[in-house]
Amino acid sequence: MFYPDNGNAPFPNPEMPEPVLRLYMEASAIHIKSPRGAAALLRLSIQVLTKELGEEGKNINKDIGNLVKKGLPEIVQQSLDIVRVTGNDAVHPGQIDTDSQETVGQLFDLVNIIIEYMIALPKKVSGIYTGLPKDKMKGINDRDGK
Repeated sequence: MFYPDNGNAPFPNPEMPEPVLRLYMEASAIHIKSPRGAAALLRLSIQVLTKELGEEGKNINKDIGNLVKKGLPEIVQQSLDIVRVTGNDAVHPGQIDTDSQETVGQLFDLVNIIIEYMIALPKKVSGIYTGLPKDKMKGINDRDGK
């Protein structure tokens, strides 16, 4: 099969924003031929994602730090930092084997996990929450001092 050219990369999360999706799909198209190139693209995809989440998108480390200050769950912070550090090592030789198909496969999984936590789950919960009866919402708001 020649199309789609995604090798054995996991399908992207359906809630992935379009700018992130383009990079994810490009990484999936090259990951078998160039795992390091795919790792670098996945690192870029999370930098673009931080911008989608309201950060500047210029300094990924600073953006992750700002998201942490805003209450980013630790598991998401760790996932972002794994992709960031591994992607950095793909273009700046380090101690992580970015030529490994297994390593790059884990990065694809982590990008999907980040999207799930930061976009898909909040969207799903919000949709259900806003469907609660108005009197129940008022009780919740009164309880929380809103």
